[in-house]
Amino acid sequence: MKLLYTNFHAGDGGGHTTYIRALAAALAARHEVHVAAPPGSRLNREARALPGVFVIDQPFPNGLNKWKARRRARARLATYLRAQAFDVVHVNGSADHRLVLSAMPATRPALVWTKHNSKPVRGLGAWLRARRTDQVIAVCDYTRRELLHTAYRHCRLDTVYNGVDIEHWCPWPAELAAAERRRWNGGEDSVLLLGSNAGTASYKGWMDLVEALALLPEETRRHVRVLLAGVPPKAEELARVAEFGLSDQIVFPGVLSDPRPLVAALDAGFVLSYDVETISFACREMMAMGKPVLLTDYAGLPENLESGVDGWLVPVRDRSAIAAAVANLLAQRDALPSMGAAARRHAEREFGLPLFVERTEAVYERLIAAR
Repeated sequence: MKLLYTNFHAGDGGGHTTYIRALAAALAARHEVHVAAPPGSRLNREARALPGVFVIDQPFPNGLNKWKARRRARARLATYLRAQAFDVVHVNGSADHRLVLSAMPATRPALVWTKHNSKPVRGLGAWLRARRTDQVIAVCDYTRRELLHTAYRHCRLDTVYNGVDIEHWCPWPAELAAAERRRWNGGEDSVLLLGSNAGTASYKGWMDLVEALALLPEETRRHVRVLLAGVPPKAEELARVAEFGLSDQIVFPGVLSDPRPLVAALDAGFVLSYDVETISFACREMMAMGKPVLLTDYAGLPENLESGVDGWLVPVRDRSAIAAAVANLLAQRDALPSMGAAARRHAEREFGLPLFVERTEAVYERLIAAR
């Protein structure tokens, strides 16, 4: 097959970049894989380092005031689509979806769209895109069920869960993990380390955890420290943390090129999202490293775990429930390593890249056969 992946993000791209890079790296060994991404983006840069992957500098300008830039971008993409005659074009966001549709040649390739977030799908634009989209991939069953109530219900629709590199995200040897723990717990073995590599966007719900900790008795909460990797929070967010008297207990290491040392130090991870999220790469990475996770019951997050076995679920934005869950973690600290081992086994069964790639490739093959 001849495949083109597109991504509109001009910067990091987050989960979109992780998703496309993983597919491109694996499928380039047996298919011809191209990636169209804005110059300077993380995907553009990382895809160029993948053996056998062809990369085109392709902007995806968005907004009515950028019509001249959109016209130039469309012409560039249309020329590339005509010249390459792809079997499948796989788009990953509204901006690249729109531009690809406007640039399609008369003999068009099959068009696949992955729904990566929980934002609502509605309006004339979504209806028009759905009419010309052949296949939709939902990254969790929650997303698939939601799409069945939209114009995309008439498309071929499959759930393919995101995969992570479970060999890269693997449990660390005990002595190395212990060294990382000492780095972050201040030498206090009684401190419970909760953490996340899911980022500091407000919808990730980390401030709900801060507010939940403030509900706990001082004697309880002083035994908890939170490590939160990502872009440093805004001044007003730091001020709120200070108002709760938790500045010494909420630690922001910044953007980490490799979050694994931080994850290795944790007793448990958390992703407390209340918007945008679907399945969470970060959740699966932490579980692959042998960490049980505390999750909200938002969107597809509950599909990551078996509650009480390899993690816990709390209602969205329920600070009292979060506080109770943290107190419970402290009370059952001796059980956390065995729950972490269960999380790792879960990852080995369901989260690996080979399964993710195999299921995605099967979607392409079924689609081409049907056409």
